[in-house]
Amino acid sequence: MAEVKERPVGAFVLSLLAGIWMVGAGLMIYRWSGTTSWMWGHGMMGGYLGWGRLPWLGLIFGIVVLVGAIAIYLRPDKTSGWGIAILVASAVNVLFGMGGLLAGLLGIAGGAWAIAWRPGEGGD
Repeated sequence: MAEVKERPVGAFVLSLLAGIWMVGAGLMIYRWSGTTSWMWGHGMMGGYLGWGRLPWLGLIFGIVVLVGAIAIYLRPDKTSGWGIAILVASAVNVLFGMGGLLAGLLGIAGGAWAIAWRPGEGGD
């Protein structure tokens, strides 16, 4: 029988939920708003700093968080590094708001949990 490693399951679940939410929100914003709708092109901030490209940031940060979540589950020895990546991507996502505030906060919590996790502490 194969040896079962301890894994940061709590950090994995929070990060996975955050990544799925970020990717889904980025897809919905891009699909339903597009770059030519009123919100992205003709509102008060029309064309300011290329706001129409921001839904892609939600997708990119969501993918980073998803990859990080899978990596911390599959490679528990690399949890701190991937936790930092999840934490940074989620924090930037909260600042730009392209994946949802709750998703960003879930990612921040999951990344912090992954950084703090150590094997053999009796919990997730």
